[in-house]
Amino acid sequence: MEHPYGYIKDGKVFLKGFLEKTDREIGEVKEDEASTISYFEARFEQIKEKVAKLKSDIQENQNKGSFLMKLIHLRDSLFESDALGDFIPLIEELNQQEAFLNEIIQANRTKNLEVKRVLIQEAEELKNDTDWKETAEKFKDLKLRWIKTGPVDKEIQDEIEQEFNDAVQTFFENRRHFFEGLALQAEENIKVYEALVVQAREAHDLPDAKMAFEISKRIQREWKEAGKVPAERRQPLWDEFSKLNNRIFSRYKRGLNPGPQMHPREVVRKIEGMVEELKKMAHQPTSPSLTHRAKAIQEDWKKLPMRKPKEANLPARSYQFFMDIIFEKAFLEKLAHGKYADFDSIDVQEQNKIKSSILKDLLHRDQSELETMQSNSDNFRVQTPDFEMMMKKKLAGLKRKVDVKNYILKQLSPRY
Repeated sequence: MEHPYGYIKDGKVFLKGFLEKTDREIGEVKEDEASTISYFEARFEQIKEKVAKLKSDIQENQNKGSFLMKLIHLRDSLFESDALGDFIPLIEELNQQEAFLNEIIQANRTKNLEVKRVLIQEAEELKNDTDWKETAEKFKDLKLRWIKTGPVDKEIQDEIEQEFNDAVQTFFENRRHFFEGLALQAEENIKVYEALVVQAREAHDLPDAKMAFEISKRIQREWKEAGKVPAERRQPLWDEFSKLNNRIFSRYKRGLNPGPQMHPREVVRKIEGMVEELKKMAHQPTSPSLTHRAKAIQEDWKKLPMRKPKEANLPARSYQFFMDIIFEKAFLEKLAHGKYADFDSIDVQEQNKIKSSILKDLLHRDQSELETMQSNSDNFRVQTPDFEMMMKKKLAGLKRKVDVKNYILKQLSPRY
């Protein structure tokens, strides 16, 4: 049985050769020749639809070049398709589409080359910049724009990539060398700081307070002039250095101002007198004259010897406690007046309620801080003697603040 594009022979179906291709067997008769011919004609119609669909996709899509490989695969498959029909127009159509796509691709590659040359120029201008952080961000942007830009002609692809990568690599190599140099310099600077700490220790142990003070002044100047190092490495050295120098200065100052010479019993007597007066003042309503007198007593306290006898420890704590009450009550009065403009015209009992409310808020904050500090203190595994002393002083100060506020709350109570 004959067909314009094929024939049946000995129960086999053949496609006639085209475009220098020889006749090719594409199948065999299943039921009868007519239905077999119809089947292979239908397969050809499906192939025509694929070609039409590809052409439509190319026309409708913006990124037309992405269809080139699909077109080539489809055209190659036409020479091996098991179907009956005129393949030549389909192949010619695909050839035309390929030429169209190649034109677009070439134009895009020319445009991509222009864009990449601009990017290379930008990279060249930045590669020797020493603003490391800002320039690194600019190079990240350049690399992102480079990646987003499509390919160029294969003949110059490697050359273009190399030019861009060389500029990028130059900057990042320069940055690496710079920070390596900084790290080496930091190591040298650390040695300077360590040597200054050693000198501070030696000065601290000198029996001559004046000589120790002179050394302290010199090494503190040298510390300020020492180079940069990472903060986490400098801080421990600074903590020890500053502590030693503070002690040297305190010893030197004591030598210059030994304070009035006073018998221990006289010191205790004076402190007890201050405490007695402060205790009475702590139970009086606050007033400017009261706080003025408290400040005068503070000045008298400063005139006492720095080193006080052991017998003065208990009255000294009472001195601090009642002094805190006086100034806390003055502060509370200020807060109340700040919150209520007409505070002075309010009934005394209502005034006490307002003060109690403000004080309770302050007390809650102090109690929370005290609990946190106690918890943190218990959790520290490494505790040097200096650290323990510092924590004890801080905890004692927080506890006194809580006790002072509770004492004033009791005074504000109606049952007081």
